[in-house]
Amino acid sequence: MPHNLNVTNGGPSMMYVGETPWHSLGTKLDKPATSEEALQAARLDFTVAKFQLQTTGNGLPVESHFATVRTDTMQILGVVGSRYEPIQNKDAFTTFDALVGEGEAIYHTAGALGKGERIWLLAKLPDYIRVNGNDIVEKYLLLVNSHDGSSTVRVKLTPIRVVCENTLSLALSGAEQEVHIRHTLNAKEKLKEAHEILGLTNKLYIQLDAIFNRMSEMKVEQPTLTEYVKTVFPGNPNSKDQSWVKKIHDTVLELAESGEGAEMTRGTLWGAYNAVTEYVDHYRNTKGDETVRLRSMWFGSGERIKKNAFRIAVNVLEHEPVTSTGTYG
Repeated sequence: MPHNLNVTNGGPSMMYVGETPWHSLGTKLDKPATSEEALQAARLDFTVAKFQLQTTGNGLPVESHFATVRTDTMQILGVVGSRYEPIQNKDAFTTFDALVGEGEAIYHTAGALGKGERIWLLAKLPDYIRVNGNDIVEKYLLLVNSHDGSSTVRVKLTPIRVVCENTLSLALSGAEQEVHIRHTLNAKEKLKEAHEILGLTNKLYIQLDAIFNRMSEMKVEQPTLTEYVKTVFPGNPNSKDQSWVKKIHDTVLELAESGEGAEMTRGTLWGAYNAVTEYVDHYRNTKGDETVRLRSMWFGSGERIKKNAFRIAVNVLEHEPVTSTGTYG
């Protein structure tokens, strides 16, 4: 299939608000008001149970080894230990209801990958970051729940640059950038937790506003740009054939000059960083299909590359003088 979205009973496990996603799959909604509505539309209203593993033949229990199983399809999602307890999607996602109910967020997309072992919910926050006057970065929160034992329920910042739809994965020094949601059914506690998430989010986005605008003000000459790209994509020193990494460098340098929105960022550190994120999100070859790209840019190697690119850019920002670049394009 041309995607890695979970498909149950012939339907893809995804909902979205607004424009149709690149894979043209999922159920379109008009701003769902609750997580329950979003979960049902995305076919995520299933439960997960834990079953002890047994040996074949004599059926002896395997100590401290359990399978997590979708109870609607009876598919095995992962193997976990005795201390692991599944957190159901409805319990994980209801934390966001307080934000949506008070107008602080909009449920934007939700879906499942694979057999349903990884679930996501993307919420769009009001307002945005304006970089250098007219380059808009919208504010999102990404909530992730896994049923294979790979992670707890997490909420993290996921800013998206509108002009090219680049997801800007971040690594803010000295800052807590993810929230691990506690498993509680107490409505009062959920409201408190939601506001803690929002408070942290607002604080971090204020930091990002300042960093992004400083990056947009820093002029980057061609030698510095080339060195930045080579540092982000160093290649494999043990490989005799380095043509593949040169091709990456050439593509990213070309995107810095003529990629989406480059007329607003050309010749700046902000432009260099966005050339990397555009390459990772839209040009990098990942093994698999289109939604493997989604997995990579949010959870995998793509996210790691972009976080590293951000770290390197901030290091350049902190150790080089900031000069005004004027207008480029």
